[in-house]
Amino acid sequence: MEPLNILGWALRAAAAAAVLAGCVAAMRWLRAKRGGSDRLWTMLATEMTPKVAPLALAVAALAALSALVPMGALEPGVASLALSLIGGAWVLLAAWAMTLVCRGLAVLVDWKYDVSVADNLGARQVHTKVKVLQRIVVVLIWLGALAGVLMQFERFRMLGGTLLASAGVLSIVLGLSAQKTFGSVIAGIQIALTHPINLDDVVIVEGEWGRIEEITFTYVVVRIWDMRRLVVPITYFLDTPFQNWTRKSAEILGPVFLHVDYATPLGPLREELLRLCREAGELWNGKTCVLQVTEAGPETMTVRALVSASDASRAWDLRCLVREGLIAYLRANHPQALPRRRVVLEQGADKDGVVVSGVE
Repeated sequence: MEPLNILGWALRAAAAAAVLAGCVAAMRWLRAKRGGSDRLWTMLATEMTPKVAPLALAVAALAALSALVPMGALEPGVASLALSLIGGAWVLLAAWAMTLVCRGLAVLVDWKYDVSVADNLGARQVHTKVKVLQRIVVVLIWLGALAGVLMQFERFRMLGGTLLASAGVLSIVLGLSAQKTFGSVIAGIQIALTHPINLDDVVIVEGEWGRIEEITFTYVVVRIWDMRRLVVPITYFLDTPFQNWTRKSAEILGPVFLHVDYATPLGPLREELLRLCREAGELWNGKTCVLQVTEAGPETMTVRALVSASDASRAWDLRCLVREGLIAYLRANHPQALPRRRVVLEQGADKDGVVVSGVE
């Protein structure tokens, strides 16, 4: 790269640094002016300002260095090496800027598709797709940046030509040694496009109830209900059956089973169940509230209360509330309905006059 070209690039970079600095100042001013009332500007200012400011400083510093190097009295070999290093630094800064652009677009997606609303299935699908594709694009950007840095040096250009000449053998070696890694990356792309799981999905994996917290190229992090993290290979969700409670909707039915005596009055118990659901507030979504006898045993019968909720967390709380409420109601109003064991004693004499007794 010639000194004149370096100087031209330095001037362009100085202008770019000024624009970046202006963007940083504008975001800070808007954040202070709006006082955080606008969600989009608050998210952009909070997420991007700490990342754009260092980039602007780096661009300004490299622009000054690019302008000074051609003016110095350096030996041809040293000057060529310096220009190659500066060119590589510009490539890295360009990759850095493109990475921040990807992050800014992800912030716009976070703002446009809010996952904090009740019906957030579509938003979670978009977030899953964007997160996975963002990682892929960032990896490609930095691979291209690495190639661009190597191309700044004449020796590496020759090495690149040699590697390209032997690309067939190299691809076979890489394919054999890293087939699992490539398979995981392809599985991640497939999950991003087909959505068997999405971020914040409620799943049952390896007998554990949890939510999808993170999806990467090679693994998925499941946040279990007791705050443990279950790390599962991403291919698991393509090869192994699992339960996804929020695949189409977060709405779910919750059963409550009670073992009661045959003397239990079912009518008042149904009325009490309806009263509990109505007083549960937002835990009950107002759709399903039924009481049925599902099994008749030798000593007790099994009563199932079926209630519905908008998501799994509310369903769990609602089930606990209904179970506690029905037990308290039976104890206070119908104690004879609690499970009991009946014993019937019979006494008489057999044909020989011997008194016998029996238990039925």
